[in-house]
Amino acid sequence: MKALAAAFALQLTCALAGLGQMPPPRALPAQGGPSVALSLHDAEALALKNHPHILAAEDQYSAAVQRVRENKSAYYPTIDGEITGSQGYDLTRIGAGALAASVLFNREGQGLQVGQLITDFGRRRNLVGQSELQARAFDQNVQATRYDVVLGVDRAYYGVLAAQAVVKVAEQTVAARQTVVDQVTALFKSQLKSQVDVSFADVSLSQAKLLLVRAQGDVQTALADLSRALGEDTPRNYTVTESPEAPAPRSDPNALVAEALQNRPELRALQFDTQAARRFEAAERDLNRPTITFLGVGGALPYINTTTRVPHEYEGAGINVNIPIFNGFLFTARREEAHYQVLATDQRRRDLAQQISHDVRTALLSAATAYQRIPVAQQLLAQAQLALDLAQGRYNLGLSSIVDVTQAQLSLTQAQIENLSAKYEYQAQYAALQYTIGALR
Repeated sequence: MKALAAAFALQLTCALAGLGQMPPPRALPAQGGPSVALSLHDAEALALKNHPHILAAEDQYSAAVQRVRENKSAYYPTIDGEITGSQGYDLTRIGAGALAASVLFNREGQGLQVGQLITDFGRRRNLVGQSELQARAFDQNVQATRYDVVLGVDRAYYGVLAAQAVVKVAEQTVAARQTVVDQVTALFKSQLKSQVDVSFADVSLSQAKLLLVRAQGDVQTALADLSRALGEDTPRNYTVTESPEAPAPRSDPNALVAEALQNRPELRALQFDTQAARRFEAAERDLNRPTITFLGVGGALPYINTTTRVPHEYEGAGINVNIPIFNGFLFTARREEAHYQVLATDQRRRDLAQQISHDVRTALLSAATAYQRIPVAQQLLAQAQLALDLAQGRYNLGLSSIVDVTQAQLSLTQAQIENLSAKYEYQAQYAALQYTIGALR
């Protein structure tokens, strides 16, 4: 059994020594050409200018503005130019398909027809009001889209900062563990340490190199996410700069909820949608009212082939009153449909208000938790650094094994990453809190 244990230890030592011969990791190729310096403010401004979501929302708002003009067009007269030519047996009349018995004769004429709505007793006014409120709702949707895009940019930006910071930690870790390997190797050559110590140091170095490879890949992924958040067609290689640290989160959730209910553009958009639905309900109710229109015609008949004496010029005007009497309860159904649309829109507004209140409270809790992690992570980092110094000192004095040193190195690396994670996570959580209360750009 002792011989087997010795053989196993020898094989393990050789295997660990082989792992320590890994070549140093090469940096991953950067995407998108040369690096471009970018601050958080510049990133937000670039996204607000170029992101397709914002441009699409602005186009939808412009389309809604044109619908207002479409509804207002009924206030203006319609003028149509007409040219008519006909052929028929002289003095014959239409006998089927209509009550009128119009005279047919060969002719050619040109003229104008003018139509003007006099009043529909409020329906058109309500339709115009509905379209104006819908346009205001689309305007709020543009602002909501801007908030969404800015939040995405902030999260991606802090993701790049965090990934780049981890790369620096990994590079420092590789350098520090390489120094330990060199020291232990020198002691081994002086027959002051065993091959096992060298192997454990090599394993620790290999772990640091693997961490660096993963961190470099994470940077490229974060840069791709940032390019997408900026609305870029192709990924670009950005060099991001540190942003100012976020202040401590506010502590009164009720005040934040009230601010969110006042500021959130999605909620204002639904409020306008509810008002627009009420105006449309009123317009549908007005379908039962009369409609009064004016019609005028005038023109000339340069060619007439008839035995009767027909003037070569014509003109006429009239007023028509259309009074709905019965159409199979169509107007009643349309009015009821519009009423239920009002109820549904109002319930969606109420549901969104509840969701916003919930989001504000959870975002505040998340931000507060992330903020509390920062000093704890800093304390953990200081303790891990002290533990490594003590472990290294005891190892140099021969009072502990290399395992204690490598474990202390691993703890320090984890503490460094945790410290960075706490810092940038709070930045992202604070941006999310600002988003929920409607305080972003």
